[in-house]
Amino acid sequence: MTTRILPAVGDPDAARAVTTLLGQLPDTEPAGPVGDSTALVDTLGRLAADSLDELPEVVLVHERIGPVPALDLIREVALRFPAVGVVLVTADTSPVLYSAAMDSGARGIAGVPLSYEELAQRVASAAAWAAGVRRHLGHTGDVFTGPGGTVVTVTGAKGGVGTTVTAVQLALAARASGHTVALADLDLQAGDVASYLDVQFRRSAVDLAAIQDVTPRVLQDALYTHATGLALLLAPAEGERGEEVTDRAARQIVSALRQRYEVVVVDCGTQMNAANAAAVEMADRALLVLTPDVVAVRAAKRMVRLWDRLQIRKAEETTTVVNRHTRHTEIQPALVEKITGTRVARTAVPAAFKELQPAVDAGRMHELEPKSAVKQSLWALAGELGLVKAAQEPQPADRGAVVLRRARRR
Repeated sequence: MTTRILPAVGDPDAARAVTTLLGQLPDTEPAGPVGDSTALVDTLGRLAADSLDELPEVVLVHERIGPVPALDLIREVALRFPAVGVVLVTADTSPVLYSAAMDSGARGIAGVPLSYEELAQRVASAAAWAAGVRRHLGHTGDVFTGPGGTVVTVTGAKGGVGTTVTAVQLALAARASGHTVALADLDLQAGDVASYLDVQFRRSAVDLAAIQDVTPRVLQDALYTHATGLALLLAPAEGERGEEVTDRAARQIVSALRQRYEVVVVDCGTQMNAANAAAVEMADRALLVLTPDVVAVRAAKRMVRLWDRLQIRKAEETTTVVNRHTRHTEIQPALVEKITGTRVARTAVPAAFKELQPAVDAGRMHELEPKSAVKQSLWALAGELGLVKAAQEPQPADRGAVVLRRARRR
């Protein structure tokens, strides 16, 4: 049996060394190395979307991979793609790192400088483990096998542009179409999701921050099930505790939510920190909300540049949502797209605060009138983003049943 190997190595010299040695291993099929953590996860996601059989049996993660630290990357791969055996390549082979790597989900460690015998042994062991998992997955549908649900982050270019309203309505639209949906508030110092949905709940994202392994049961204990069916992960009531949610904790939380829910909407607020930056980096779709005024557009441009400098997200991979749009303003979506370098959503949200105010003041955003122009626009945006299940056409048998029922009524 041929073992497919995907190396993830950021350093060019290390990549050449790893590739050369992998080419000497018998019965292996090494792929070209990917240069960063985002490329690795994206590659595995595309392969898993086609079929479990398309995934490589072994992934090698070099210690100098970036921008996500190697152990955090291993944890994410292990959570999202459990049928892949991960081997960490590192110069530090101490018991402390070995234990940390095993806790993250690695199947072995290969020391640097690499030796043929050690690498062959680690690859064979990881491949055997992956084969065993795949045999198990072939006999049950209860084990998670795919790349997971869709993660959408909603970030405001500045305060007061409608970030939380957008996040809440996108989540409600996805839930109304039949998806399982989680809404996470990672605006950790000033989150208002609980206020907008009339919720009082003691647990928050902080309760998951110190947990090494967020199991489904642990996650469920921290979630509030809203009357609408949304699973809510709230921001802490004490804003200063938000600092306890590190980037590593955020990655683990988002990965756990992605495993359990078909759609995960994350309200990132307007102030970037390590936690919501990690969420934006992991997102399948990152939205940046702004209003059509000079100050907001400048703020959006600063945010996009910040994401690019920190290697969080590229401008062309960001979708900008224009809120409070009117035809008479000088700043139109085309100009926003040109200034920010992002892709502007086709759906613009109209300026209609009067219809929002009663729902906002009452904390009943989920009861916003169906005829509301804001609600209709945001639900249309959810459809544009692929968060809404398409209505299924009746099958031939169903059409026949409809005709039969009509004939009986006659």
